[in-house]
Amino acid sequence: REAWINTLCTELYPQVAAEQLAAFADVFCEPGVFTVDEARRLLTAARGHGLLPKLHADELHDGGAALLAAEMGAASADHLAAIAPAGMTALAASDTVATLLPATMLFLGTGRQAPARQLIEAGGAVALASDFNPGTSPLQSFPLVLTLGVSQLRMSAAEVWIAATVNGAAALGLATITGQLAVGYRADLAIHDVDDYRELPYWFGERLCTGSWMDGRACHVTP
Repeated sequence: REAWINTLCTELYPQVAAEQLAAFADVFCEPGVFTVDEARRLLTAARGHGLLPKLHADELHDGGAALLAAEMGAASADHLAAIAPAGMTALAASDTVATLLPATMLFLGTGRQAPARQLIEAGGAVALASDFNPGTSPLQSFPLVLTLGVSQLRMSAAEVWIAATVNGAAALGLATITGQLAVGYRADLAIHDVDDYRELPYWFGERLCTGSWMDGRACHVTP
């Protein structure tokens, strides 16, 4: 275990940074995975090589990872289904975005979701993400994440849109580049066949996107 942490800190992080293979270092800080002290050590080393900290935090157990995310100035703390009140307070007072992954908790059948309402009411910035991966969230429909944000996390339609756009960009360190329709921002657009913004999370499971553009270039347009 110690040898692997040393390898990450002294070999892999420097190589990843030198070859510009990643912008972030993400540590899974959870009882049974990396401890808070180990995560702090890993993220400190990564930041020394220009990699920005992220944390898989307090997903299944409150291990103090949200507190560490705030302490380290992490770009985001992800999951947070088991976050404690102290962690919510710390995140709300920081620039760290609380990225919630409702599809993961649904797929795992835990019967538990992150406390989105409490995080928002405490003043935290909440983002939503799919956590797309073959093990715990094989989900390709991002609009379904918005549906889960409303139905499972008790967020309003306006809140899930903010969580999916502006705050999602902030969680990636891109809030000054994309995430909103404004002069000077990158033209990353998705057009949906709906009459009202509230319809996208309402029609769960439907394919309503008729076209999308990245940096002003079409990457999917339905005839």
